[in-house]
Amino acid sequence: MGAGLTLTNASAAHAADDTVTYGVPAWPGITVKTEIARQLLAPLGYQGTAQDIGLQVIYQGLDTGDVDVFLGAWLPAQNSMLEPLEDDGSITRLATNVTGAQMTLAVPDYVYDSGVTSFADLDSHRDEFNGEIYGFGAGSAASEILNKAIEDDTWGLGDWTLVDTSTVGMLSAAKSHIANEEPIVWVGWTPHWMNLELPMRYLSDSKNLFGEGNGASDVRTLMASDYAKANPNLVTFFDQFSFSAEEQSWMIKQYGQAEKPMEEVATTWIEDHPNRVEAMMKDVTTLEGEPAWEAVREKFSL
Repeated sequence: MGAGLTLTNASAAHAADDTVTYGVPAWPGITVKTEIARQLLAPLGYQGTAQDIGLQVIYQGLDTGDVDVFLGAWLPAQNSMLEPLEDDGSITRLATNVTGAQMTLAVPDYVYDSGVTSFADLDSHRDEFNGEIYGFGAGSAASEILNKAIEDDTWGLGDWTLVDTSTVGMLSAAKSHIANEEPIVWVGWTPHWMNLELPMRYLSDSKNLFGEGNGASDVRTLMASDYAKANPNLVTFFDQFSFSAEEQSWMIKQYGQAEKPMEEVATTWIEDHPNRVEAMMKDVTTLEGEPAWEAVREKFSL
């Protein structure tokens, strides 16, 4: 993946319709999904480039046309970034690409069983938590939500601190605290291997800080609007490109925890799911206008 992205203008980004530039934050699930898309589109004649950049830069890139596709629009958590650009026509919202997603605060089972079951319980146990909530990165939607809650003293969090590290750093802290049976609260979400590996529970929140349904999320594929208009074949593909929460949790576990190469994880999923891949290729063609499924089936021996 590239280390950065130089923002230019939409016309340059859309000069060639055989290239797809993906915005990819440092999230295992999005990384593997992007690699699956890249591998599936390659036999059709598309060249895929993944830009390893932060979330805000991805939205800026979609706005300018320097990013073509983003597979990680967690909504409503990212609404403040998406809606202005969607309203002015810069971004086109495509299909949901993973179902059953949720993001909200989580605690270990033993903390939940001790009586901390909701956001409302946190402040009365502030000293036990050292007044800290662990997040997975400055600039993320979760970071913006929690910083605003601290600023507004929502649920008494005004004197709390958001410890924003990275996904790896946050989960390392969770594992360490759990190993010592110490209290910790962090931003949890599903799909993710943490739900399979950590003894954890999600806190309830009647104020729905992370969105309706206590952070129930719709993970959408986004495309730069000019690019979408120029590439209806890719719109058809990405409107059919979707996974279950269990499938994405498997991807995250294989890549993010087992540390298998993303290329290997992506290829394994493709080879293990020929029927799903065929469905993704319905009414999609190669750049030469031939049926996409035939090219993909030959490439992967499906």
